[in-house]
Amino acid sequence: MPISFERVFSLHDDALLLRGQRASVLASNIANADTPHYKARDFDFADALKKAGDSMTPPVTLASTHRNHITPANGGQFAAQSSAALQYRVPLHPSLDGNTVDSHVEQAEFAQNALQYQASFTFLNSKINGLVKALKGE
Repeated sequence: MPISFERVFSLHDDALLLRGQRASVLASNIANADTPHYKARDFDFADALKKAGDSMTPPVTLASTHRNHITPANGGQFAAQSSAALQYRVPLHPSLDGNTVDSHVEQAEFAQNALQYQASFTFLNSKINGLVKALKGE
């Protein structure tokens, strides 16, 4: 009987990809904490994971609104499994220069996301090790 990797990994592989994408978004927010008029972005992880599990959706492309924007290495696209729509974060205390990044909030979100990324990675690693042992007959 063939092994169905989709059944074995369920949504954990999608979760790992989405956590990586969210880490990138949060790191961008932290890096731009002192940039005037920068608007902090994020996406609803639970909603994105649900949509990833529902069906394969077309990739979300980040729009370049200025000719000096740097294009990400992946062409500005999230993975095909992701349907994460970036949203603006509502600031607790808006700054006078229009920047909506709250460094403490962003760092806490980044740390929590990193912890959950590691948990997903550890879970997938244990699944893979279990499959390897089963294939070896251990």
